[in-house]
Amino acid sequence: MTLRPGDAGIAATGVRRSFAGVDAVRGMDVHAAPGEVTGLVGPNGAGKTTLLLVLATLLVPDGGSVRVAGHDPVTEPRAVRARMGWSPDVFGLYEGVTAREYLEFYAAAYGLDAARRRRRAAALLDQARLGEFADRPVGVLSRGQKQRLGLVRALVHEPAVLLLDEPASGLDPRSRVELRELLRELARAGTTVLVSSHVLSDLEELADRVVFVDAGRTVGDHRVAALPRGTAWRPWRIRSLDPAALLAVLDQAGVDHGEPGSGGVDVVLAGDEEAVDLLAMLVAARVPVAAFQPVGGSLEAAFLSLTDQAP
Repeated sequence: MTLRPGDAGIAATGVRRSFAGVDAVRGMDVHAAPGEVTGLVGPNGAGKTTLLLVLATLLVPDGGSVRVAGHDPVTEPRAVRARMGWSPDVFGLYEGVTAREYLEFYAAAYGLDAARRRRRAAALLDQARLGEFADRPVGVLSRGQKQRLGLVRALVHEPAVLLLDEPASGLDPRSRVELRELLRELARAGTTVLVSSHVLSDLEELADRVVFVDAGRTVGDHRVAALPRGTAWRPWRIRSLDPAALLAVLDQAGVDHGEPGSGGVDVVLAGDEEAVDLLAMLVAARVPVAAFQPVGGSLEAAFLSLTDQAP
């Protein structure tokens, strides 16, 4: 996918950034289009946060080309900030002010007039399920409530581009579902949403597109519906009504396995074809298999495959 300079999305090509001679980002390419949620996937230390800081105008890259909402974060930082919302993985909160005052303060910083500030703060508090806490000090909110407040703070000026670094950190399961619905709603309205996470389950049902990064480089860029599957070594979990018979067949076939537990027995297999062959063997041996499934989702399998093939 290629974005033109005037497009409202994100176009980062060949981005490089080092710290004290250590390369954090080594020629990374990331593109995100309006109307989509793009996941930035990689382990800790892959360069995800460094790239987001460059996109958010908070770090100057050593090289490469970057456009956010059609503007260069280095030469046009004000134009980018006016069109971009940024929610880092760790952010400070003014705990002595109320939740309403907190949002109205940031709305004022973006130049919203008094009447619009009040309307925007009220709408965002309702959107974050914090309406009943509007006039309470931020310091009394729970961790999850503070996380939601920090997220909607990035939306006060209705940005065209939204950058989120580990947004689900600290959220309970219900809040994670609501976060997913909120981001999908924003994407449907035409917002460019870029979400960074190393927890792949957070992105499994959220992202339209995923960019895989590892060791400071892009190693894959795919639509979620077209992820490469079945090529990586990955764990599978087998549960049988007769655990002893299951272990006997696995040992006879030379399949490495873990210790049996209440959820079953874990084995590591080289892709879907090997899994199919093993299941057929178990059925032929009349082992009563109750469950046979991969441990982890398709994003995890694709990432393991891509990083295994990366130079």
